[in-house]
Amino acid sequence: MEGRFHIYEGHPLDLITLPIRLMKALGIELLILTNASGGLNPDFATGDIMMLTDHMNFMGTNPLIGPNDERFGPRFPDITGTYSSHWRSVASRVAERESIPLRQGVYVAVTGPNYETKAEIRFFRMAGADVIGMSTVPEALVAAHASLPVLAFSVVTNECLAPVTAPVRGEDVIAVANAAAVRLQSLILGVLAEMDSPPATDPM
Repeated sequence: MEGRFHIYEGHPLDLITLPIRLMKALGIELLILTNASGGLNPDFATGDIMMLTDHMNFMGTNPLIGPNDERFGPRFPDITGTYSSHWRSVASRVAERESIPLRQGVYVAVTGPNYETKAEIRFFRMAGADVIGMSTVPEALVAAHASLPVLAFSVVTNECLAPVTAPVRGEDVIAVANAAAVRLQSLILGVLAEMDSPPATDPM
């Protein structure tokens, strides 16, 4: 896919996550998600790539609300293993082999479209989040519901905890994401090259 629908555009979650269920029905074996995010971890710098190990859903809603489609998954799914430990290990090996610096951490999702207040930034960092963004979690939840392994990467496009000298601008976020695209592409292609021998099961 090129891009995605966002909740801040006014789209309902069933539309935002429809492509995930479609791809599952078509037989894909691994969902790779990418996003741009604000860095909450003071050790992260603009342009860093972070691999998601977990997430926090602060969107105030959930794509699994409503009638459950048993063809995809159970009414009350366990999502503790959403971000595949196997494929995270593969990605780490690829990053080391290709000399691509790769962070790991927790992503917190909010609806946007405004950027966060200083109080929100402090709160989410104290809660354990490393980056913050406006996407990814709805798609990841629907994939987990359908027992579809997820591997997700976030490009840190601005440092939320850095001294603010100017407002965050959308065009700057896009520019940083584009600059990291080559490294991210190499990382993803390296992971895809490993898909000839997936594990029989994914350890939790």
